[in-house]
Amino acid sequence: MVLLQYTCHFSTLRFFCLHPSSPTPLRRRSFTVRSTSLPFPKHKATYHRELEAAVDVVERACRLCIDVKKSLFSDEGRVLDKNDQTPVTVADFGVQALVSLELSKLFPSIPLVAEEDSAILRSNNLVDSVASAVADNATSGFGDEPLTHSDVLEAIDRGGKDAVVFCTKPATYWVLDPIDGTRGFLRGSEALYVVGLALVVEGEIVLGVMGCPNWLEDKPCTSTTSMQEYESNQAGSGIIMVSHVGCGTWTKKLSRYGDFLSTLVSGTTSMISLYVGYGDFRFRLCKYLMVATGRASVFILRARAQTIIKAWDHAVGIICVHEAGGKVTDWRGSPIDLDADQAERRAIFPSGGVLVTNDNLHHQIVEMISSRSSIF
Repeated sequence: MVLLQYTCHFSTLRFFCLHPSSPTPLRRRSFTVRSTSLPFPKHKATYHRELEAAVDVVERACRLCIDVKKSLFSDEGRVLDKNDQTPVTVADFGVQALVSLELSKLFPSIPLVAEEDSAILRSNNLVDSVASAVADNATSGFGDEPLTHSDVLEAIDRGGKDAVVFCTKPATYWVLDPIDGTRGFLRGSEALYVVGLALVVEGEIVLGVMGCPNWLEDKPCTSTTSMQEYESNQAGSGIIMVSHVGCGTWTKKLSRYGDFLSTLVSGTTSMISLYVGYGDFRFRLCKYLMVATGRASVFILRARAQTIIKAWDHAVGIICVHEAGGKVTDWRGSPIDLDADQAERRAIFPSGGVLVTNDNLHHQIVEMISSRSSIF
């Protein structure tokens, strides 16, 4: 079940930032930083090289998604179903291959943890389509020879299960969700979907980039009772959301040459209550995006103890919300442990589920869950 309540007085916000050190954390203010790379001085960002690369590759990945979607419903065989019955497209594989190729070229020693593997492509005749989509959006630097099928398949599997085995010590690695909201991506309407990339260093998420091609700039809205209706009305130029530990959360239009804008998030500017029941894991990063921008106050994900929750569905959202001044914990109020899956770093095990808020509601909700857990 998804339950939403809206107020229709969104301010025009293109980026949202709430620094924990701010003496007046709920005051709204905005400012523009003209930049072709990062919105803050590089000396303040330890991982500025990695972040610049992440912004560039997520922008390219979003363009790949847009290109694929234009022809999604015209080419037979373009859409596949994985074993778990969730739809997967050429765009999912293309994004993972593109991100893997670009990051491995720049940071060959940093492994990738991602959602897809190439097994389904190897049993279907879609490798040409994926390779073409990747080649159209990749940077130069792969040599004079075109990308081969082997290059693309190996790039996808670099992020797949069993590609790397971690030791028990904290590690450095990328976490990628090629497309969060694939079902929305597959719909004919302009539903929301997100490309999400984060970097984890010794158990801490240090940077994150989310690209949402269909994000609509804030405008007055009408009340609605479903996420689907809200998403079907979205048709904008898209945004890129950028976070770096200690530097805030920023956004700009989905354009390499767009300006970065930052606004402090106020917990009173919009009221969207999200409750996601057992087994409903759709549009997770989209909901993090809403909380980070101030469109949503709360995102609650309820999960049974045996439920496997994937790291890529939350990692980038966690840092974007944290650096915007919000808070993400499990239902007991404890931080999300990305090192819980010591061998593969592919799963997280939050007690009871995940609670995402604009912070000023967090303690009250944790107390309510603790005292009345039987109702959830």
